[in-house]
Amino acid sequence: MKLGYHIGYWSAGPPDGALDAIVAAEQLGFDSVWTAEGYGSDAFTPLAWWGAATSRIKLGTNIVQMSARTPTATAMSALTLDHLSGGRFVLGLGASGPQVVEGWYGQSYPRPLARTREYVEIVRKVVAREAPVTLDGEFFQLPLRGGTGLGKPLKSTVHPLRTEIPIYLAAEGPKNVALSAEICDGWLPLFFSPKSDAFYRAALDEGFARPGARRTRDDFEVAASAPVIVHDDVETAADLIRPSLALYIGGMGAKSVNFHHDVFARMGYEDVADKVQELYLAGHKADATAAIPTSLVEDIALIGPAAKIRDELAAWEETVVTTLLLRGDAATLRAVTEAIS
Repeated sequence: MKLGYHIGYWSAGPPDGALDAIVAAEQLGFDSVWTAEGYGSDAFTPLAWWGAATSRIKLGTNIVQMSARTPTATAMSALTLDHLSGGRFVLGLGASGPQVVEGWYGQSYPRPLARTREYVEIVRKVVAREAPVTLDGEFFQLPLRGGTGLGKPLKSTVHPLRTEIPIYLAAEGPKNVALSAEICDGWLPLFFSPKSDAFYRAALDEGFARPGARRTRDDFEVAASAPVIVHDDVETAADLIRPSLALYIGGMGAKSVNFHHDVFARMGYEDVADKVQELYLAGHKADATAAIPTSLVEDIALIGPAAKIRDELAAWEETVVTTLLLRGDAATLRAVTEAIS
């Protein structure tokens, strides 16, 4: 299993020590480094800025939100970063949820899978640069249908360094996971647990079996974000992760539509997820955090003494996951690398 480093998105400002951690990740032999965006920092700019200090490690977005940019704008950024990095760029895309899509970007959310399919098709056409880009889709039309009539099909002025840039899809529900296997080169799970491997394996297999699927299980990447905290005390390590889980389970989405909540419900924690959501949305964030059991944390993270982590890592290595994405500062990355090696 390969290792990657996930910087994530910013909170109030740039994370301290990010550049040092990225340089350390490359020195430690990590395969990739990833940035994200929510409704603050964007994913492309930090990746270009900090990625300039690297020479080998892959540079990926986990994720670029599709509603934030037109497909051609995303393709332009991908082409540019791929050139600047010498062919090391990986485009991770995601649909996000209705709160962000409609509340922040002012875009329509319904039917995200069908929209994703058109989006990815346009990005691939731009990068391939085989012909002027056209698509008469339900969500995207190039040229625009019903406009001035003056639009014309265009081809990127930039010649691609690679005519195919890897595209990974962030997905949590089974239909979206299957779509990633059908039309993309990789899948980016956020809250993966080895105990859910059979569920996701079946969803991926459904996508691989569809006519025209791009990949097979043998050449498909699964880069899973997994908190790893080396600490002699398991409870102390779990306490470092609980607040983030409370945010995602309880507050990252509406009560009726929260895909992160659904992931943990499928994992067997529906009662816990419901309680965390109820407390969080009522403003009782500390109580929501305290309601998350250590067993739940251990299902989606590797925490505790080094020997415990090494033992539990064996279960992850038997899953569909091909890359484990770690978070933390440079010292954390070194400690984790030593613990699992």
